[in-house]
Amino acid sequence: MQKSKIGFIGGGNMATSLIGGLISDGCPAETIWTAEPDAARREDLAARFGIHTCTNNSELVNAVDVVVLAVKPQMMHPVCEAIRTAVQGSKPLLISIAAGLRVEALDRWLGGENAIVRTMPNTPALVQSGATALFANSHVSDSQHELAENILRAVGLTLWLEDEAQMDTVTAISGSGPAYFFLLMEMLEQAGSQLGLEQKNARLLALQTAFGAAKMALESEQDAATLRAQVTSPGGTTERAIGLLEEGQIRELFTRAVSGAKERAGELADELGEK
Repeated sequence: MQKSKIGFIGGGNMATSLIGGLISDGCPAETIWTAEPDAARREDLAARFGIHTCTNNSELVNAVDVVVLAVKPQMMHPVCEAIRTAVQGSKPLLISIAAGLRVEALDRWLGGENAIVRTMPNTPALVQSGATALFANSHVSDSQHELAENILRAVGLTLWLEDEAQMDTVTAISGSGPAYFFLLMEMLEQAGSQLGLEQKNARLLALQTAFGAAKMALESEQDAATLRAQVTSPGGTTERAIGLLEEGQIRELFTRAVSGAKERAGELADELGEK
């Protein structure tokens, strides 16, 4: 990866996180480009990381081996149309980190026959703790496959999908998932505060408990159900709480919520790819 030149079209939060992760992993700053229209952001990126910055997307495409498309989904169509000629001329590996845009639409906008990797990073990538699913089309070579994985692994865990249709489920699980956990933290903090704890203490306990539970689950060979059972002593406080949640049909409600997110992900992909 150190020999590959990597360019980011868009210098927002996710691109900044990836750039920081790559440099921390030993990627030389001089091999990284960013095309960003906002002057203040360009100056900040250059000052923080020592990377190349520019305003011309096509100029960037012609200078690099990998183009990371890091613009908002609603802006992707005009951006792709504008760089089509440059992409067809240089044929770089293209990595999309825009939610909801299928490979077929991206390839069509970029002129066809392109090596494209579609990814779904989530917001914890901003603190190098992300979970990213990747899907590659048939034009992506083995070496490009490895390169894409190395780039996204700079901000957390990566996994490959064989079927792009699974990306809608990934969006519902890990893409939207941080919000589910934030909601649980919010509710736990609120409950603690209502039951007499100072809010700052309730917040600290809720956040550290969430962090500790996730760390235990990641480091354990046992599944979440087993870990939960180990905390749930018969006749104890946890059993009472879990029982009340089950009475409220929390499993059914959560399945409905995640299914709704998956359905909406598919709808958005249809809407965004119509152009």
